[in-house]
Amino acid sequence: MKTFSYTITDPSGIHARPAGILVKKAGEFKSSITIKKQEKSGDAKRIFAVMSLACKQGDEIVFEIYGDDEDIALNVLQSFCTENI
Repeated sequence: MKTFSYTITDPSGIHARPAGILVKKAGEFKSSITIKKQEKSGDAKRIFAVMSLACKQGDEIVFEIYGDDEDIALNVLQSFCTENI
């Protein structure tokens, strides 16, 4: 299992557009990908799960990635976060 954390820098947080792109990126991998904010967590491959976290600027999120392609998924999702949220 691979994990990484990211603090959201976008003033709008994870709103609909980046959430949709994040879900699409996560869906490209066979690995199980969970996104967490404090006590809440959800499947990063499901838009409602990502949106229900209500992530705002300054919030720390944690990704947990488990599966055969976890290394590639980790790199892609880290890059996505840095460039988009």
